[in-house]
Amino acid sequence: MKDYIEERAIDIANYIIENNATVRQTAKQFGISKSTVHKDVTERLMQINPALAKEARKVLDVNKQERHIRGGLATREKYQHMHRD
Repeated sequence: MKDYIEERAIDIANYIIENNATVRQTAKQFGISKSTVHKDVTERLMQINPALAKEARKVLDVNKQERHIRGGLATREKYQHMHRD
C-alpha cells in the first residue's frame, strides 16, 4: 500500500474520532468519496492500525444507528418550514 494512502487512512480515523464525524462529513472534509472513507476505515486501517480502526468503527456504528433519527428530524424540519411560508 502506498504511504500516502496509509497516512490518509490514519488521518481519516483521527478526524472521525475527534469530531464524532459521519462518513459523509469526513468525505467532504477530505475531498474524497464516501466509499473511499469507508474502505480506508474498514479495510486499509485494519492492516495498518487495528486499534485505531476499532475506535473509528465505534463512532461510525453509533452514527449509523442514529442516522434514521437525523433523517426524520430533517424531514420534520423541512415540512414545518414549508407550512410556515
